[in-house]
Amino acid sequence: MYFLTAKKTNYVFGRHRPLNCIAFLIFEVMLADKTSRIKIQHHTISSEFLERDVLVDCYLPHHSKDHAHINLLLINDGQDLRTMKFEDILGNLEKGHLVEPLFCVGIHCAPDRKNEYGTAKILDYKGRGAKASLFTRFVMEELLPYLRLTYRIYSFKQKAFAGFSLGGLCALDIVWNHPQEFSIAGAFSGSFWWRDMDQDDPEFDEEINRIMHRQVREGGYYPWLRFFFEVGTKDETADRNNNGIIDSIDDTLSLIRELNLKGYEDGRDICYLELSEGKHDVPTWAEAFPAFLTWGWGKAK
Repeated sequence: MYFLTAKKTNYVFGRHRPLNCIAFLIFEVMLADKTSRIKIQHHTISSEFLERDVLVDCYLPHHSKDHAHINLLLINDGQDLRTMKFEDILGNLEKGHLVEPLFCVGIHCAPDRKNEYGTAKILDYKGRGAKASLFTRFVMEELLPYLRLTYRIYSFKQKAFAGFSLGGLCALDIVWNHPQEFSIAGAFSGSFWWRDMDQDDPEFDEEINRIMHRQVREGGYYPWLRFFFEVGTKDETADRNNNGIIDSIDDTLSLIRELNLKGYEDGRDICYLELSEGKHDVPTWAEAFPAFLTWGWGKAK
């Protein structure tokens, strides 16, 4: 059996507040059948914007024929889905009729990951993220049309974007700046430290220089958007402001506060999952993924 338990997992919105966005604290998934319920197809897309071939893995329910009601989930660092055997995670949820039909697409990262993943409008203090705007154009102008044409799905019920670490930052950046296209963003160990000034600079101010926080603060309010954040208590050890909270948790919680100030509510719009003993690695993200999928697309009982 595979368990997410209250002892192992802390579902919270703030540091001490209880989480009600998931109806249960004990989540059990039966072992997968030898025959997967998920069909996997691999594609190579030649991107003019990125000037490289992009590998994508498409995960589709075998039984899904009514594409009018299928949801699309794009996932950065799609190569990590292979490591976590994502088809079993999704297949188990499908087998239990726990989620709506999902078409998941894992986008493999490039060797130049730190330039393709980032914030499209603003470079970080080392100039990283220089190709993030091109990656955004790849997603919007090449990948989405390719999926619609190849699978003859011209309209999705809902579109979402998720990712791990820097890929999570990138996914949120794309959703935030394209609210007309997406409704859900998911970030696992999101790199929300991403900043436009070195933290050792005497002028550094985390309230001003963290790029994603500033984008939210200066952006609009789109009531249909929803956000999922996962962080592990052992995600890292750094604590730049010496407040006793590791930066990955601190940066995520302060980003949630920015979303709160914008009008997004805990529970209704935001789910924060803090994994006790969780690390910055694929096994932790695999543990968190069922909670994300059932939160975003769970079927009402």
